[in-house]
Amino acid sequence: MTAAETAIRTVKFYTNGSWEDAPGRTLHPITNPATGQVIAQVPYAVAEDVNRTAHAAHAAFLKWREVPVAERVQVFYRYKDLLEKHAGEIARILSTENGKTVDDAAGSVRRAIQMVEVACGMPSLMMGHSLENVSKGIDCQTIRQPLGVCAGITPFNFPAMVPMWMFPFAIACGNAFILKPSEKVPLTPTRTAELLHDAGLPAGVYNLLHGAREAVDALLAHPLVRAISFVGSSPVAKYVYQTAAAHGKRVQALGGAKNHLVAMPDANVEKSVEAILGSAFGAAGERCLAGSVLVAVGESHPLLDALIRKVRDLRIGDGAAPGTEMGPLVTAEHRARVLGYIEKGIAEGAHLLVDGRERMHGDNAGSNLGYFIGPTVFDGVAPDMTIAREEIFGPVLSVIHVKDLEEAIALVNSSAFGNTTSIFTSDGKSAREYASRIEVGMVGVNVGVAAPMAFFPFSGWKNSFYGDLHAHGRDAVAFYTEQKVIMSRWF
Repeated sequence: MTAAETAIRTVKFYTNGSWEDAPGRTLHPITNPATGQVIAQVPYAVAEDVNRTAHAAHAAFLKWREVPVAERVQVFYRYKDLLEKHAGEIARILSTENGKTVDDAAGSVRRAIQMVEVACGMPSLMMGHSLENVSKGIDCQTIRQPLGVCAGITPFNFPAMVPMWMFPFAIACGNAFILKPSEKVPLTPTRTAELLHDAGLPAGVYNLLHGAREAVDALLAHPLVRAISFVGSSPVAKYVYQTAAAHGKRVQALGGAKNHLVAMPDANVEKSVEAILGSAFGAAGERCLAGSVLVAVGESHPLLDALIRKVRDLRIGDGAAPGTEMGPLVTAEHRARVLGYIEKGIAEGAHLLVDGRERMHGDNAGSNLGYFIGPTVFDGVAPDMTIAREEIFGPVLSVIHVKDLEEAIALVNSSAFGNTTSIFTSDGKSAREYASRIEVGMVGVNVGVAAPMAFFPFSGWKNSFYGDLHAHGRDAVAFYTEQKVIMSRWF
């Protein structure tokens, strides 16, 4: 299908300061996951589009890098104001194309705005160092300079927040940027790009292309693209890292996860259950910080009983409907994938406590055609089972029983992933020991989702991250700049 063959809204590219049609490009449908209805069509960029955009971005970079940093961040002060004024609208768009509840979407938009807030501090964050008389009559200083054209490749689950882990930092540092968001959710990045345009960013400094593998591969290989930021599954993260690095690019590639929630016998049952519920089933489990394995240490019946009651009471439906607590999955194909994991768990001998297949429809009217699946809980899961090892990216929680903290630590450290983990306990010694010994990059203590704020790095380990410098915080400033050392002597 091409643009001339459809009357449905067609999403455009944003390149060199203009919104452009993509005549002749293949169009793909975008559906509302709660209804299954087509709401837009998105064109897929080809290598020619990437090449043209990269050259435009490079030309813009040569001018933008000369703009003083204090002036560059003025764009982001204006952008922050526009994002706050339109936050509710962005959240509704996000819910419509992604499926998550409006409240959840609004929370992610708030997180996106926090990234912009931190980027506004770039005059301080980019500061170098200096030392007088490192040798007689010689002074030394370090400065940070932008790289050039940077690119971001982002997933479907947080189409407002994750791109803003990248481009506000990159652009405030003086770079130009090309965003290739998930082809499943192009409407949110389109709206946020419109607002960035309205904030007065010069043409070509920020560009938006939609597409799939051809566009990604073109970005990874293009000689004008200096750095690649990626968030997605671990196999693709590894591919992006290896391919881009082979082309001499700086890379940060954030992958998937299998996150463990460790519940000690002394955990506060009520507060822990609420945190576990939100971690496992918030965003329908479609996030790399979702707690998908509950490690129950010792006596756990009171906590499990309370958790199961809460799980059964979760209200599922259209994320835009009031009172909805969990929306649908993003596509029919992804739901089929999650269903396959549930069937695999049953086949491998896990005990199904709550079967999400019984709720493959929304609880509110008009949502029976959406991509729904209910929250699912397995008990009696063995560490070597597929559902205990692989990222499911859906509302499926596996419960593994261990005898003590030592066994829990060994279990978590045996995972190939190292994104996040949490421990629920009333004992400071247990919490401190867990946080110290665990081989995971982000650790929560009585916190269900240990998501760092914008001024800290998103610090995944093992197969959850490929690269050296993490997303946002001071790591982002280091990633999007090169450090130069200047030695001076005057006669």
